[in-house]
Amino acid sequence: MKITETLDLPDAELSFVTSRSGGPGGQNVNKLETRVTVRLDLAGSPTFSAEQRARLYERLATRITREGVLQVTSQRHRTQAANREAALLRLAELLAAALREETPRRPTRASRASRERRLTEKRHLARRKAERSGRIAPE
Repeated sequence: MKITETLDLPDAELSFVTSRSGGPGGQNVNKLETRVTVRLDLAGSPTFSAEQRARLYERLATRITREGVLQVTSQRHRTQAANREAALLRLAELLAAALREETPRRPTRASRASRERRLTEKRHLARRKAERSGRIAPE
């Protein structure tokens, strides 16, 4: 499974668990195991470097178990195959987003003209409110 341009995740590292989906659906929900959970053992995965693993643990902490297993579940579709594809797609998106390096923010300053526009508008609104309350006679 392709995660980024330089990172591929072998299918052997993924395990799938099926269970019954919740919600409406009648007999389909009561009889079939259509919910799919994809599990990836981050702690034992040789695919990720120590730096990447640390970033994944930090950014996906709520989805990782104490044992170091990342879990993604899908029960949106009515078939197990569709939910499996959806779970794999979501796993790839999560991993790609978590591994993406953020560009550092460069501090900027508001321009003189923008500050002047803000203050002019502020004076205008203050004057309008003062006129409403009767403190200043309208022009």
